[in-house]
Amino acid sequence: MDTGAWIIVGLILLFLFVLVATYNRLVALRNQVKNAWRQIDVQLKRRHDLIPNLVEVVKDYMAYEQETLRQVIQARNTAVNAQNPAETIAAEGALTGALGKLFALMENYPDLKANQNFLDLQVALEGTENRINVARTRYNEAARQLNSYTKQLFGSYF
Repeated sequence: MDTGAWIIVGLILLFLFVLVATYNRLVALRNQVKNAWRQIDVQLKRRHDLIPNLVEVVKDYMAYEQETLRQVIQARNTAVNAQNPAETIAAEGALTGALGKLFALMENYPDLKANQNFLDLQVALEGTENRINVARTRYNEAARQLNSYTKQLFGSYF
């Protein structure tokens, strides 16, 4: 083969190498986004598991607040049954609102706030909320990296 043919073969190999490296980078970034979402999902499941215990402890103290407890359980069940990220985000927003209302009402029950089981559950839920926030931050960063890399590759085509 002459020198020109070797240059063409070299350029083709270089192009293939860059193509494979780019594809591998996109797959790695996509997997980081999926993994980050799974971490959010794990923490949300933990939160879902704590809520029935919280409602059980609270319901004896809050006899007049049964509608609020029903809303919390309904919001939890909707969140557990969410099928995709969009449904999960909407359901978790409703659950957060229902829990916020429940915690606001608990301020009216000093005996409840002194209950050790309630205090333990409240600490566990607060820790879970912190873990959810960390997982969301990681997810947002992974998605940002994927979006930035995609935009660098394809510019304004997408």
